[in-house]
Amino acid sequence: MPGGRMTFATPMLAIIAAAIAVPALVILYFLKLRRRSVEISSTLLWKKAIQDLQANAPFQRLRKNILLLLQLLALAAALLAVAQPEKKTAETTGTRHVLLIDRSASMAARDGNGGLSRLDAAKKDAVKLIDSLDEGDIFGADAHEAMVIAFDTTARVVQGFTSDKARLREAVESIEQTDAPGSIREAFQLARAHRPRPAGEPSGDPEPDADVFAGIVPPQTFHLFTDGRLADLDSFSPTSRDSVIYHTAGDPKTTNIGIVGLRAERGYEQPEHVTVFVGVQNTAPEPRSVEVELLIDGVPSAVRDVSIPGAETREGVVESGGENGVRAELRPEPGRGGLVFEMDMSRGAIATVRVHTDDAFATDDEGVLVIPPATKTSVAVVTSGNLYLAEALAGLPLATLDTLTPEEFKAALEDGRADRYDVVVLDGILPPNTSPGRALGPGRWLILGAVPGGSEGLIDRGEAGMTRFVDWKRNHPVLRDLTLEPVRIGVGRRIEIGENSVAVPLAETTAGPGIVEMLTPESRAIAVLFDVAESNWPFDVSFVVFLASAIDYLDTVSGAEGGARSVRPGEVISTRLPARASAVRLVSPDGDSHALTTTPDGRVTWGPVRRAGLYTLRWRGDTGPLDVSDGGEAVRPIASNLLDAFESDIAPESEVALASRIVSSSSRESMGVRRYWRWLLLGSLLVMMLEWYVYNRKVRL
Repeated sequence: MPGGRMTFATPMLAIIAAAIAVPALVILYFLKLRRRSVEISSTLLWKKAIQDLQANAPFQRLRKNILLLLQLLALAAALLAVAQPEKKTAETTGTRHVLLIDRSASMAARDGNGGLSRLDAAKKDAVKLIDSLDEGDIFGADAHEAMVIAFDTTARVVQGFTSDKARLREAVESIEQTDAPGSIREAFQLARAHRPRPAGEPSGDPEPDADVFAGIVPPQTFHLFTDGRLADLDSFSPTSRDSVIYHTAGDPKTTNIGIVGLRAERGYEQPEHVTVFVGVQNTAPEPRSVEVELLIDGVPSAVRDVSIPGAETREGVVESGGENGVRAELRPEPGRGGLVFEMDMSRGAIATVRVHTDDAFATDDEGVLVIPPATKTSVAVVTSGNLYLAEALAGLPLATLDTLTPEEFKAALEDGRADRYDVVVLDGILPPNTSPGRALGPGRWLILGAVPGGSEGLIDRGEAGMTRFVDWKRNHPVLRDLTLEPVRIGVGRRIEIGENSVAVPLAETTAGPGIVEMLTPESRAIAVLFDVAESNWPFDVSFVVFLASAIDYLDTVSGAEGGARSVRPGEVISTRLPARASAVRLVSPDGDSHALTTTPDGRVTWGPVRRAGLYTLRWRGDTGPLDVSDGGEAVRPIASNLLDAFESDIAPESEVALASRIVSSSSRESMGVRRYWRWLLLGSLLVMMLEWYVYNRKVRL
């Protein structure tokens, strides 16, 4: 933080000057005042005695004298100015400061700081920094300016550049804690957008290098208030003339036990059987045993003990583009454990899981799940005529299986009848979408033999001839129960994943991705990118297993993170309501109500979500298949959980590896110097003016 020991740039010069000037001034007051002699007859008798006294006492006794005191003060101030006193501070010589304050979930930990959270402690340090900024002076020194940016997954400018300390302090105090993970990328982009640019340079150009525009683009000092738990620090790339000061938050010895995995599943054959899976993480070096409690609709249902192994130290390498930017880091790998709750329950419910622990981080000690009522899946198959597809699906335990032509399905979409289908299987066609350039329309889709394009989709480079599967994600729920080695594809496709694509490859062929998953806030899709009819897959039992697993995965409301009824802090709630829904509002976990507006297709969005907990959508009108009625309103609960192993590992970093350098929290990368000689000279001048005034007053008297 700002502050440091006072030092002197030229102390010896001041000592030499003092050794000469101070004695000279004092001696002047010891010497007797010499006046012009005028002989008077009455003093002739005393002439001899006075001459003897002057010969024996050339100096007079030093008496109390206000002029001497003032002259000594003026001389002392001038001599101190000659010594050039200075004080090193944490600020650099630049006058522009960017305060980046981390408000992400891990900053809620209360470890040290007198019981304060890390965010509150960081805000106090930021206010001290603001108070220390130079305000400018009469000698022409510029006042320091600062801006404040708060960030978690997203970022916002709380206060633009200003030298008004009151506004800066108010901005810092207004920053509120969130439960979202931390990300520095957007915060740095905002800081770069507010930086002054060289004259004549278009604002759309990339950030110029300060070495090229020396003297045109002023350097900035970035103050990073965080615990260092940011996964994308390598996206933070200040210019070479900028300084970065890492104000670390938290105790390096802090450990944590928290929930990092949570999902619920109903049995495929027995939908009334519910299984709740809980994953727990331990960052302490020693094994821990904790109680995990399950509550159904707020009522305790079961308590289980779980033992979690301790964290194990591993060696990792952090790479950076700067000099000495590669370092070996020893950081313990957290221990992982888990348990399963099983029950029979046909109705829908809200399940809450709690880990009973007294660690410093409470955000990940509780999770909430929306368990839908026991229902079987309704499926629509949209095809121009594919007999083997309909036969493969006919053997699955589905609530509804309707076969529609593309024209019939389009009509069902227009009149709202398509809303009753949980999953739609598309044979050789793509989902209708309502947004130009988007890969998918709202819904859950199993796409066979078509390539989703658009800005979020895939690039089709044409036919690739005969191909086969060479690798697939064996731990993915859709592919973990089958093998694709026997499958031969007569006519494959050369597929590329675009730069902005949301597609994630699940299975690779010799020509590129063969099966992908595409997940957006509005839709979920599994896409087989080749014509299944041009392969031997329909004749293998793995094809039926794939169809069953894909439909089950797409329809599972919980899924990996809770599906459409779950969202993580930092994300946006986006869901589609039944037709003619009105008076829509969202009730947050703290009880606040937010009015929402539906789009023409019935979709509502809100966010980003800042707090974990249970959100509730309420509206007047029809209910969806998994919604409930309450007091004349339709109700749809949506769960929000952190479930982030990286964020739950809350031990702060001692140094942060940026894109171009590594910055340590124990040392200041570029210390500023605050010099005081100008003020001392001004003080000396003022004292001399006072001495002149006193002298003239005494003369008049």
